[in-house]
Amino acid sequence: MTHTTSTRNHARSQQLFERAQRSLVEGVNSPSRGAAVYPSGPIFLERGKGSHVWDADGNEYIDFVMSFGALIHGHAHPKLLSVVTDAMALGSHFAAATSAEVEAAERCRRMVPSAEVVRFANSGSEATMLALRLARAHTGRNKFLKFEGHYHGWYDPYLLNAHSHPPEQLGNPENPTRIPDSRGIPSATFDDVVLAPWNDVAALDRIMRRHGHELAAVISEPIMANMGCILPRDGYLPRLRELTRKYGALLIFDEVVTGFRYAPGGCQQYYEIQPDLSTFGKALGAGFPVGAVAGPRAILDRMRWGENMVLHYGTFNGHRLTMKVIAASLDLLSVENVYRKLHAVGDAAVAGLREVFRRKGVRAIVQGFGPMFQIYFTEREAIHDYRDYCAYVDTARYSRFVRRLIENGIYMTPSNGLHWIISTAHTENDVAALIEAAGRACAELA
Repeated sequence: MTHTTSTRNHARSQQLFERAQRSLVEGVNSPSRGAAVYPSGPIFLERGKGSHVWDADGNEYIDFVMSFGALIHGHAHPKLLSVVTDAMALGSHFAAATSAEVEAAERCRRMVPSAEVVRFANSGSEATMLALRLARAHTGRNKFLKFEGHYHGWYDPYLLNAHSHPPEQLGNPENPTRIPDSRGIPSATFDDVVLAPWNDVAALDRIMRRHGHELAAVISEPIMANMGCILPRDGYLPRLRELTRKYGALLIFDEVVTGFRYAPGGCQQYYEIQPDLSTFGKALGAGFPVGAVAGPRAILDRMRWGENMVLHYGTFNGHRLTMKVIAASLDLLSVENVYRKLHAVGDAAVAGLREVFRRKGVRAIVQGFGPMFQIYFTEREAIHDYRDYCAYVDTARYSRFVRRLIENGIYMTPSNGLHWIISTAHTENDVAALIEAAGRACAELA
């Protein structure tokens, strides 16, 4: 693919966006694709192959969004295409028990250390909803702790402080100002939510002393993926595990973003932390909508039919076509050296970007490693939490930088709160093209 610095033609995307606004709110079906991220209108993508995508105007890009991490094997992987074609020929879904869901669940159990049993849903949001319901039923408690800046889907009780705000609005870290992320949620919904800063062991100790005995669960992303890519400080996740056990609260790892990405068993395997419940999505479905809750039978068996059961229905749970894709995708991830390559390609991208910023004299850092990372324009040496992100990250500069990358053949979302994704389809040539485009974008940004 030839990259040029000329401005690309987006006329067809503009026409489609104008047309879409007559039928869809803001012309999109999720705000992450709308005017808040793309003020002049989104690029309409029409096809993808491997690590590349093409838009409605025929422009070609290397894709580092990868459906926000869902496309662990890139676009239109030949094996998955074959599986989908064969599955469709025999019927995509029956809303009945199938061998496909058995095979998918068996592979999940083999890969995820904490997965004694699995329950499939249809999205990450559904999975986190179910995990909290299970935790409340299992412990007999109602309150739960969530962290500032973490996003666990659009279930009402989770929608506190998941978006960035000016630092002066955030209040005291020990007792953060509670900022709902949506209208239409009764204030009483948040009565059972304990809000806490993340990545601060001292604050965690104090808050758990006050509220630990009341908590059904603590839910956390193992890597904070809702503000880009913020890694846990050394010792933070082990301390979180110790404290939840001490106070009898379940530890829920939200691995909707990180699951099957950093290691076969996700971040919990990479960091050697065993949660009580785990939620998965995105990469699990390899491009198809799915969610899952995994954990010990003692907790998940509460969904068994009976007078005191935890109810979880779903016509599309265990969707046959999706289950076939999951089994094939997890087989692909089980091949020797797949994760070694994912990490090597991602680490090369991180190192290359850091060198570009150093060489160009641009005050920016690259956080993360391997298959997921993010760039922050900041004077800080590191971004450790939600408050750092709100106070010290120049998100507008990042957006301008990414728009220049897009014009140079790199497809990425201008939202600084998301992250760069490396799939098994990405190559060293893709990384070289990214580094070259980043150098040009830095020059144009100055």
